[in-house]
Amino acid sequence: MNLYSEFPKYRGELEYRCQVCGNKYPADELLYTCPNCKGVFLLEDKRFEELKKYPPETWQEIFDKRAATKLYPLRGIFRFYELMAPILDPEDIVYLGEGHTPIVFASKGFQKYVGVKFAYKNEGQNPSASFKDRGMACAFSYLKYLVRKKGYKDILAICASTGDTSASSAMYGAYVGDLIKSVVLLPHGKVTPQQLAQPLGSGATVLELPGVFDDCMKVVEYLADNYNVALLNSKNSWRILGQESYSYEIAQWFDWDVAGKVIFVPIGNAGNIAAIISGFIKLYELGIIKFLPKIIGVQSSHADPVFKFYSEDKKTRKYKPVPVRPSVAQAAMIGNPVSFPRVKKLVDKYESIGGVFYVVQVEEQQIIEGMLVVNKHGHIACTQGGECFAGMLKAKELDLIEKDEVCILDATAHLLKFLKFQQMYFDNAFPPEYEITPKDEYKNFPKLILDTSVKGSLSPEDFYKKAVENIVRELGLKEKNR
Repeated sequence: MNLYSEFPKYRGELEYRCQVCGNKYPADELLYTCPNCKGVFLLEDKRFEELKKYPPETWQEIFDKRAATKLYPLRGIFRFYELMAPILDPEDIVYLGEGHTPIVFASKGFQKYVGVKFAYKNEGQNPSASFKDRGMACAFSYLKYLVRKKGYKDILAICASTGDTSASSAMYGAYVGDLIKSVVLLPHGKVTPQQLAQPLGSGATVLELPGVFDDCMKVVEYLADNYNVALLNSKNSWRILGQESYSYEIAQWFDWDVAGKVIFVPIGNAGNIAAIISGFIKLYELGIIKFLPKIIGVQSSHADPVFKFYSEDKKTRKYKPVPVRPSVAQAAMIGNPVSFPRVKKLVDKYESIGGVFYVVQVEEQQIIEGMLVVNKHGHIACTQGGECFAGMLKAKELDLIEKDEVCILDATAHLLKFLKFQQMYFDNAFPPEYEITPKDEYKNFPKLILDTSVKGSLSPEDFYKKAVENIVRELGLKEKNR
């Protein structure tokens, strides 16, 4: 059987497993929280052990060959089909170009300046310009599966968002069409204009609520528990499953050798870091990777419940939600991450099999300046990417990074989504609660080389001549030797 040039015949048997009480439920219905204790789920394949019949080298070859396939259902994240959602048939799978995002190393000069070997995984190069597309591709494929298998009609998909989730869910909903209608609930005034434009452009119903993301999340959770709607936030364990592909792609990029790698992830609602840990555990259990990378979560001091938890003594620590303050890393403004129970359970397992996990805390000033400095060196990082950079510097300061280790930073979205914050920094327009004081060295403004009144008062020839003279003076140019 040619496992990389045809759609797999393997089908898994997935079930929801509660990360709080351990109860299990069949995965043929839309479930978000445990009926017994309201805990969150992870999806597990009851037939996972069967995958061990193939040696690790075979899986490496299969996934590598599929990376070049033109077979539509195995493009992107679904080239890892057996590890993703192996109940889906080809007609269920939605592919819009997600996945395959590059790992781009910082220039040698920048790495030398920082004193750390590091690279960015550019998740902003997904189709809606954020990592959320990985999870949405899986979640919408599952919804199509339910429509086909169960005959569901008029599914209403809803999410709370600070921007990226709404953009992604609206785009995938628009692509699937009449089968699924998209609704997004946003915190009023707390989404950048670029991010707001995306769901509006995709034709989604966009609702706004005074407050912060946590308020929106409580509303959509209530709707999902009491009404016939499909929740598309990271409580949806199908989304977590899709986001595991981030781990698989990192391992594949480094030819399945992640020894000496340090993975930095902004925590936010904690779904992505949970997915990444889960993904590396699966690869390790199948022997596809021989070593586990070090994983370091990053939180802003304006929303840091997970940092506070892991800063306490292991024997007495207790998790407590925290009030949030404004953050330039908008996805970080979450004081009670939905996926924390997943993180705790997965971290315990990760550490039990030899993995290393830390959480570091950074300040808002460090986050915004992290974004500015990396982009001045040729990257396209969002504020969450700046948060990762700041986290790497903090980890270096705390001696959490070994000399020869290579850091992989998560730029969760494209810089263009966060131009509002860049401009606020340049204009010194941050309200006091952000605790950001701009520095001139990071500011940049356009320079007008001729007064606007000059154009009408000079002949075209004199106008161009004057422009050249001013540019030469501004740039200090010297004439060519003739």
